[in-house]
Amino acid sequence: MKKIFLCSICNINSGTCNEDCKFCSQSVKYKADIERYKQKPMEQILDEARRLEALGALGFCLVTAQKGLDDKTLDFVCNVASTLKREVPRLRLIACNGTASIEQLQELKRAGVAAYNHNLETSREFYPQICTTHPWDERYETCENVNTVGLKLISGGIFGMGESQEDRLSMLRSLKKLTPVSVPLNFYHHNPALPLNPSPLSIDEALELVRLSREILDQSERIMIAGGREITFKERQHEIFEAGANSIVIGNYLTTAGRDAHADLMMLKSLGFDIATSPEDK
Repeated sequence: MKKIFLCSICNINSGTCNEDCKFCSQSVKYKADIERYKQKPMEQILDEARRLEALGALGFCLVTAQKGLDDKTLDFVCNVASTLKREVPRLRLIACNGTASIEQLQELKRAGVAAYNHNLETSREFYPQICTTHPWDERYETCENVNTVGLKLISGGIFGMGESQEDRLSMLRSLKKLTPVSVPLNFYHHNPALPLNPSPLSIDEALELVRLSREILDQSERIMIAGGREITFKERQHEIFEAGANSIVIGNYLTTAGRDAHADLMMLKSLGFDIATSPEDK
């Protein structure tokens, strides 16, 4: 029986990023109406971790909203990771803290982080149209650093930002070279404050992109449908698994609410899927 991996996201630092990524409501430049805070209290993080673990989440991703790691953020993430490792040991800890050096990633690994998520977002060619404050090459280099230190790499991107089909293929080919263990596929969700407002993808277009991703990234263990799942696939969310996905984000996203977790669990049960309880599950 096919097993579905459930991942969860914890925004431990929200809305404080100075970069100009046109797809991201966490940038301070666009003044999106979101909750903003520097460091989420540890008790609140623990409560979220325990609740999501009880729902079946295997991965728990610690996200900070900024370009990359600095000393203060690194200390905070390491402290959170070491506490979670002690208090909620079953969860597989993922860090998502922007660009990172080999030395910083080694610190996270020592603190109990098992994987690092850093998305390429789109193709190298299209990237300057959605971000001008840092280059795509820095993203790719961080992914290489993750592989170098022996953390599991999680890397994907966003579809539906106005990119061409060739841009999508280019991003997938770049990801293939990095061999991420898990590939989060996000589908652009417009916020009125953001300057990016392309025509949305149809459900059939989005499903075809899932199939294409699964076909090209044949060495990656998981294709994860993440942000935009509910608004993109609507009543046809179950079809993502037929298209090749075997992982979803359960619970809320960074600045938007996800579908009720119990509705997702009921959907998986009705489709005859089991929930993975170990990274080695197939």
